[in-house]
Amino acid sequence: MIDVNNDIEQCLKILNNGGIILYPTDTIWGIGCDATNADAVAKIAQLKNRPGDKSFVVLVSSESEVMKYVASVDLLLFDYLNQVTKPTTVIYNNAIGLAENVIANDGSVAIRICKDYFCKHLIKRFRKPIVSTSANISGMPAPSQFSHIDNTIKIGVDYVVKYKQDEDLMSMPSSIIRWENGKVFIIRH
Repeated sequence: MIDVNNDIEQCLKILNNGGIILYPTDTIWGIGCDATNADAVAKIAQLKNRPGDKSFVVLVSSESEVMKYVASVDLLLFDYLNQVTKPTTVIYNNAIGLAENVIANDGSVAIRICKDYFCKHLIKRFRKPIVSTSANISGMPAPSQFSHIDNTIKIGVDYVVKYKQDEDLMSMPSSIIRWENGKVFIIRH
């Protein structure tokens, strides 16, 4: 049996030292790091061979954490998010307190409140948001299972989480929305 607490402890060591991890999220397997550490974010961009002007998704564990990293939030958005069943990433304007290479050129940031057991506990213990980007080389399809992840990614990170590696469920990316003036604009369903 996999020791989830050991995985979390190992991830915390890596994250606290500016490293990058390969981990299961509430959607697909992701590559993650401290979302407030620009050097760590740059390591992910380099590993993925990703253009520097492309922003990243950030995972948090609660609504209050969203408000810590976004200058102004319409609280009605949280009512909407509590009603959806699929993991939903929201693009927020006026990001603050995050690494500049996580934030889009227009000052927005994509944040998802993670409800997955492993991610939620990891984020709570880390006490900072964590980057989540698909575990693939830029331009290649996002892997729906751990076994589909390219070895370049697996050997390029500082720690690979053991939890959920054997699951063969086909994972799907999150929905992506923008919330403006009390209305939802769906970017990816």
